[in-house]
Amino acid sequence: MQPVDIEKYSRQVLFAPIGEEGQRRLLASSAVLVGCGALGSASANLLVRAGVGRLRIVDRDFVEPSNLQRQLLFDEADARDSLPKAIAAERKLLAINSAIQVEGIVADLTPRNSRDLLSGFDLLLDGTDNFETRHLLNDFSVSHGIPWIYAAVVASYGLTLTVVPAITACLACLLESRAAPEAEPTCDTVGVLNPAVGVIASLQSAEALKILSGRADALHGRLLTFDVWTGRSQSVAVARNPQCPVCALRKFAHLEGAAQPHVTMCGRDSVQIHERTRQLDLAGLERRLSAVVTGVRHNDFLLRFSVPPHEVTVFSDGRAIVKGTRDPAVARSLYARYIGA
Repeated sequence: MQPVDIEKYSRQVLFAPIGEEGQRRLLASSAVLVGCGALGSASANLLVRAGVGRLRIVDRDFVEPSNLQRQLLFDEADARDSLPKAIAAERKLLAINSAIQVEGIVADLTPRNSRDLLSGFDLLLDGTDNFETRHLLNDFSVSHGIPWIYAAVVASYGLTLTVVPAITACLACLLESRAAPEAEPTCDTVGVLNPAVGVIASLQSAEALKILSGRADALHGRLLTFDVWTGRSQSVAVARNPQCPVCALRKFAHLEGAAQPHVTMCGRDSVQIHERTRQLDLAGLERRLSAVVTGVRHNDFLLRFSVPPHEVTVFSDGRAIVKGTRDPAVARSLYARYIGA
């Protein structure tokens, strides 16, 4: 390490399980974070400050005022400008640690683009808000032999599990006996406390540091849960399922899927349109829409307009988020009417 690195990470190097060798490994390591909302932004902040050498952030969403209560990387200016979270996070993280590589990508992780977005990294991190994407991460992890760390927070409660392919249970093993994701509470129905986000992001990041510093022997190998309101915590061993369709039978249904369903996004009454067959000229679209709707505005990454009671946000890759409905048919109708079929 250079003298500047020794000084920057001195308190971490003093921690014997990491030391100078572990810090060198961290500086040479790489991770990709999918989702940069509450958990993602907190974990990214911790890992960049710890000196993880290369971090890619993949996120499809943009900053809104309601995010600021728990998404600690963002501020009011980001929300006012409707910046994509990946772009805002990249800017903030490079201001924190300019010596590492941070790459923000505005995209929705799908089976089609997963290889391009996830390949070549040492670790995959879960900052997502839906089980469809988590199952896709799990499939990619197991099929490519890359560890990943599952994490989730809702209300005052959160949990995390580290998946090391061929060694630990995977997400499909864990969820086999649990209720379907649709039956679980969400941020939209019960809210979320920011201290819960901080606890789970810290646990997730600690596991990441073990892997990336070469100390995978220190992984706890358990499902950790914590409730910051009641103070209750659990540490549960999760056994590998010998009949698991993913890690035992190696059937990767989510990774091999040709299409992804509409996703109702955490914390708002919205439907996302997964349109990936076009690249949009946002300036041209603004000119066209301004003749028929009011309040059209765009930046380099997205365009927004209102058709009361709906608000539509369109990204340059053709995706759209329609706020004010949970009905995919309504969202599709608005998309076709204003963006084109």
